Amino acid sequence: MQARCYAENWPLRTAFVISRGARTEAQVVVVEISGDGVTGVGECTPYPRYGESVDSVLQQLQPLLCEVAQGLTREQLQGRLFAGAARNALDCALADWEARRSGAKFTGPESLPTVQTLVIDTPDAMADAARVAVGQGVTVLKLKLDDRQVAERVAAVRRAAPDAQLVIDANEAWPADTLRERCVQLSDQGVAMLEQPLPANDDDFLETFSHPLPICADESCHTREDLPRLQGRYEMVNIKLDKTGGITEALALAEAAKAQGFELMLGCMLCTSRAIRAAWPLGKEVRFLDLDGPTWLARDVQPPLRFEAGRVYWS
Repeated sequence: MQARCYAENWPLRTAFVISRGARTEAQVVVVEISGDGVTGVGECTPYPRYGESVDSVLQQLQPLLCEVAQGLTREQLQGRLFAGAARNALDCALADWEARRSGAKFTGPESLPTVQTLVIDTPDAMADAARVAVGQGVTVLKLKLDDRQVAERVAAVRRAAPDAQLVIDANEAWPADTLRERCVQLSDQGVAMLEQPLPANDDDFLETFSHPLPICADESCHTREDLPRLQGRYEMVNIKLDKTGGITEALALAEAAKAQGFELMLGCMLCTSRAIRAAWPLGKEVRFLDLDGPTWLARDVQPPLRFEAGRVYWS
């Protein structure tokens, strides 16, 4: 068995703007594992928020490639790398190789629903983007917001898409002293969920008031080890393979979180269709699916997944 890793840059069709800044390309790392006539592929998106870069991920992966050739298993991998992008790419490549080698048939759903993300812009521009999305059949919109014009942006989108389900992602950008009032306002506007409003290392304020809408942990939740401290603060957790370190821990996190009473969301980074395929086994387990990362690319891997009318289709 042989393994290799390499980096790719994928230009975006338009800037992706969140509270931390704007991106114009998706930088990913790919792992390929070949043996017994089949090749498995895994992909990750290194995230600076977690101290990751393309170079740091490649450096973490290189020493393990020889171990893969000597039979490193996914179970052994969990103790060799900490949860994060590097382990995700290798874990998913191993899982893909195992499935292809066994000749396993695809048994998952042929399609999954997905939100369509609206990035930070003026209220009018976000409303225009909402009209386009719902005109294409999207039924759930995810609004990226910072700490400015929150009410104005949400109101503009609600007017433009009165029948759409709205979820909000603040990416840790809100101060605690605004949160109680904003939660009430969002609930009054029919917002279905609020994702990570406070910094992950300073979210204890969430324990101090009753939430009028579900609040979802994203940056605050990486693996099962995080679940105890999330109790009483969040009603939902966002599972991303780049945080869990692959599909192995992601499936375990989903099971543990449900057992402890959390609802589930499945998310992604800016990525190609390879990363969405890897997360597919979780699709039926969650309430919200945010799988639109590839829709932001100017071009996708071949063959790409098909995104249409608020759904992503396996292909």
